[in-house]
Amino acid sequence: MKNFQLVLVVVVLLLTTVVFAQESTSIPLGNRQLYRIDPPSPHGLQEIFQPTGKPLPFVSAHRGGAQKGFPENCIATFEHTLEHSYASLEIDPRYTQDGEIVIHHDPTLERTTTGKGAIKDFTLEQLKKLRLKDTQGNITSFQIPTLKEVIDWARGKTVLVLDQKDVPALERVKAITQLKSEAYVLLIVMNFNDAQACHALNPNVMMEVMIPTLEKAKLFDQMGVPWRNVVAFVGHTPPEDGELYAYIHGKGASCMIGTSRNLDRRILSGEVSDIKQIEGEYRNFLDRGADVIETDIPTLLGKLLSDPTQPSTKSGFFRPK
Repeated sequence: MKNFQLVLVVVVLLLTTVVFAQESTSIPLGNRQLYRIDPPSPHGLQEIFQPTGKPLPFVSAHRGGAQKGFPENCIATFEHTLEHSYASLEIDPRYTQDGEIVIHHDPTLERTTTGKGAIKDFTLEQLKKLRLKDTQGNITSFQIPTLKEVIDWARGKTVLVLDQKDVPALERVKAITQLKSEAYVLLIVMNFNDAQACHALNPNVMMEVMIPTLEKAKLFDQMGVPWRNVVAFVGHTPPEDGELYAYIHGKGASCMIGTSRNLDRRILSGEVSDIKQIEGEYRNFLDRGADVIETDIPTLLGKLLSDPTQPSTKSGFFRPK
C-alpha cells in the first residue's frame, strides 16, 4: 500500500511538472481573435506608413503594451494588445552570452524576470529557465522570447518596431534579411549614418529615424535615403512646429510621437482615472500633425482614438476581428 501511495505521489508530481512546463514554455499562438496588420510585401509596409492627411489607424505599443498579468516584451502581451486594437509593437533586442538575440528591455534581469544579473552573462538555455514578471512584479508563466520567435509569431499579425539596445543597426538588418521579414519589421536607427548604411545593405528595410526639428529633417534629406523607407520619430516632447510635420509629410513620410513619458504617466500613476478625461490632449498631438502615437497604454488609447472596424482605406492590409 505504501509503495502504491509513493508511486501515486511521483506520478502526480511528474504530471504537475509537465503541465507547468507546457504552460510556461509554449508560445501562446492559438485561437485568439486579433486585429491584424498584414502588409504583403516591403512595398506594402511602406504604403501603410504613407501619410494620408489623417492619423494612421493604429498605435505603436511601447514594449508591447505591458499591464497587470502581461509582462513587457512578451508574446502573450502582444496578443493581448492586438485583441483590443490595431497596433505595431515596439520591442527590444539584446544579445545573450552565446550570441543569440532575445527580446528584453533592461540590460539586467531583476526588474522583469525571476533572474539576477546581466543578460549578456547568461546563455539562451539559462535565460529560458526564468519567468517574466508583470508590471506589478507578479511572476507569470511566460519566458523571455527570442527575436526569431517573435518575428515568426508576428507574420500575418502585426508590424514590429525593432529598437537597438546592444544589437547594432547592421546586425538587426542582417537578422531581418535572414528571416525574410522586411514586409513587417522595421528598425529604429540611432543616427543618420546608420540609416544610410542600413539602406545600402538592404534597400527594402524600413526605419524609424529620430527627426525632431526642421533643420534635422532637411539634413536627413541630403543623406540619399528614400523617405518612403522612413517613419520620422519627432520626439517624446511633441514639437509644436507645424513646418516640421508639413515638411516630412511633403516628403512622403509619416510622423510618430511618444506619450510614454508624458500623458501615459498620468494614467498609469492614477493621477487621471479615466483616459477620456485627457482625450483632448492626445488628439491635440494628432491635430498638430502627428500620424501615429507610441504609447504604454495601447489597449486604452487604440480604442479611444480609432474605430477598429473601419481602420483604413488601404484594403487588404488591415483585417478586423
